[in-house]
Amino acid sequence: MVTTPLADVLIEHPDIRRHAPLVMVGVAAGAIGALYLGALHLLQHWLWPGNNAMTTQTVLLVGTGLVIAGVTRWLGPGGNVELLVDNIHVLGRASTDKGDRALVPLSLLGVSVGSTLGPEAPLVQTCGTLGTWVARRLRMPQPDVRVLTIVGMAAGFTVLFGTPAGATVFALEVLHRRGLEYYEALLPALVGGLCGYAVFVTGTRLGMRPVWSFEPVGVVRPEDLWAAVLAGAAGAAIAGAFAALVSALKWATRRVPVWILPVLGAVVMAALGWWSPYALTFGEGQLPDLVVPGLATSALMVALVAKLTGAAACLAGRWKGGFIIPLFFCGAAAGQLMANHLPWSSNTVLVTAVMAASVAGVMKTPLGAPLVVAGMSGLAMLPTTLIASIVALVLTRRIAVIESQRSRDQRSGDQHPRASRE
Repeated sequence: MVTTPLADVLIEHPDIRRHAPLVMVGVAAGAIGALYLGALHLLQHWLWPGNNAMTTQTVLLVGTGLVIAGVTRWLGPGGNVELLVDNIHVLGRASTDKGDRALVPLSLLGVSVGSTLGPEAPLVQTCGTLGTWVARRLRMPQPDVRVLTIVGMAAGFTVLFGTPAGATVFALEVLHRRGLEYYEALLPALVGGLCGYAVFVTGTRLGMRPVWSFEPVGVVRPEDLWAAVLAGAAGAAIAGAFAALVSALKWATRRVPVWILPVLGAVVMAALGWWSPYALTFGEGQLPDLVVPGLATSALMVALVAKLTGAAACLAGRWKGGFIIPLFFCGAAAGQLMANHLPWSSNTVLVTAVMAASVAGVMKTPLGAPLVVAGMSGLAMLPTTLIASIVALVLTRRIAVIESQRSRDQRSGDQHPRASRE
C-alpha cells in the first residue's frame, strides 16, 4: 500500500491551492508593513523636521534630493502608482523594473526627512509586487496574477489605514475612474487585507485605536446633509487645484533631465518649509492641530496652500511617496475653514466630508475614501462623507491625476495615456 504524505495532500487540495496564496500574501504584506513603519519611526528620530533647526533641515532635504537623483540616474526612475495601475490593466501584474528595487529605501529616506508625500504609495506598490511575485512563482493563470496583485495592494493599504474594509474597496476603486470593476478580487482582497491587518496589529501592538480624534456628532441633522453637498464641492476644488498644480509643474520641468528633478523638488520643499512648517511632512500628525474651532482663517489658508503646493512639488520632483494623506490634511484644513463660516453645521461633519471628498476627487474612490475616513477617525460619518465624495466625483469627472485609471475593458493604452517611467 502506497501512502501519500499529508503535506502533499494539503498542497494538492483545490481549496487550499485557491486560498493559501491569499493568506501568504496578506501575512507577508503585514510583516513588510510593520518593518517599513518601524524603520520609518527609527529614521524619524534623526531626520524628522520637528527634531532639527530649519537650516539643518534644508541641508538634509537637499542632500536627500541628491541621493534620490543619484539613484535615479543609476537605476532609472522606477515605478509609480500610475504605472502600477497601467500594468494591472494591461499586463495583469505589477512591474519588476530594476528601478523599483530602490523604492522602499528611497521612500523611507524621503518621508523621514519631511517629504510632503506619505508612505502609502511605496508600501502599496511593494505589496502589490509581492502579490505578483507569489502568483508567478506558483504559475497561476494571468487573471489570478492580477487578483493576487490587488490582494497585495489591499493588504498594504490596510496596514497603513488600519481599516480592512475601507482599504480593500480603496485598492479596487483606485484602478478605475467610475467605481471598482474587478469584482472577482473583492473577497480575496478582503481576506488578504485582514491577514495583513492581523499580522501588523500582532507585531506592533497598536490595537484598534483611531488615528484621529474628532468631536462626536450625535444625531445627523438635515442641514448636515446640505453641508455635505457643499463639502463635496470644496473637495472637488481641492482636487482640481492639486491636478492643476501637478500639471503646471510637470510642464514647467518637462525639459529638465529626470534625475535632476529630485534636487529641484528638495529646493522647493525647503523654500516652502521656511514659509510654513505645514509644507513639510505628509500631515498625519499635523492634522489634529487644524481641527480647532475658531482657528484663524489666515493660518488655515497657509496650511492648505503650503501642503498642496508641497505635495505637487514632490510629485513633480519624482520623490517617492503618496498623496492620499496630504489630501486628507488639505481637506481637514478646508473643512475647518468652512466650519468657521458656517456655524449652522457641525465642525466634524464638514471636516470629515471635505477630507473624503478631496481624496475621492483625485483618486476616484467614492466608497473607499469615506470608509477609510470613518475607520481612521473612529466615527460613523458615512452618510455625509458618502454624499460629499459622490458630489466630488461628479464634479471632477474630467480631472485626472492618475491618467492610467480606466475601465477593465480597455486593455491597451490607446484611449488613455500610458503611464511613464520618466
